[in-house]
Amino acid sequence: MPERKPEGRRICLFGGTFDPIHEAHLRIAQEALRAFSLDGVIFVPAANPPHKDPSGVTPYEDRMRLVEIACAPYPRFEVSRLEEGVGQSYTVDTLRRFRQQLSPSDQLFFLIGSDAFEDLESWKDWREVVELTEFIVVSRPGADYRVPGNARVRRLDGLALPVSSSTIRARLAAGEPTPELPAQVRQFIEEHKLYGFGSDCVASPR
Repeated sequence: MPERKPEGRRICLFGGTFDPIHEAHLRIAQEALRAFSLDGVIFVPAANPPHKDPSGVTPYEDRMRLVEIACAPYPRFEVSRLEEGVGQSYTVDTLRRFRQQLSPSDQLFFLIGSDAFEDLESWKDWREVVELTEFIVVSRPGADYRVPGNARVRRLDGLALPVSSSTIRARLAAGEPTPELPAQVRQFIEEHKLYGFGSDCVASPR
């Protein structure tokens, strides 16, 4: 957590499955830091995302380790285990718990893509969510989106990079290059054979 300041801290949570974390995640967090003078970005990997089939999600500890590796070179990035062991990972519960750690003068932001933001009204206790945090919404260049309810929004345009985690997973299974991954993340995946690394490789004909 960034050090307390008399005038309050500007802290941003970046939640997600991060399956796996990739360069686009890191670039977006870096740009949010710069654009909104944040004191820190805290990555919060979802332990049990309610919108995904658990059988299709890489184990939490593996995803957490990859996020820790990816964030290590960045002094203003932190990784939180706030959602570990709490059942399904609802944003409202994460924000409630995190708010308890903040002082009244601190500002809390939540970094999110525009597609997910448009689904905000389907979230658990979404009206409380918009009271608990201000949103930094990442969108493609020129994209527009609806702002649900009384949500407070800051736009971060032009940074929705064409990187798909599902495409990265398929490349890993095929043993193909993944320039979208930090080198240390790729190395850990190879060493621990995550994402079925190399399992879909086609044997060369003899």
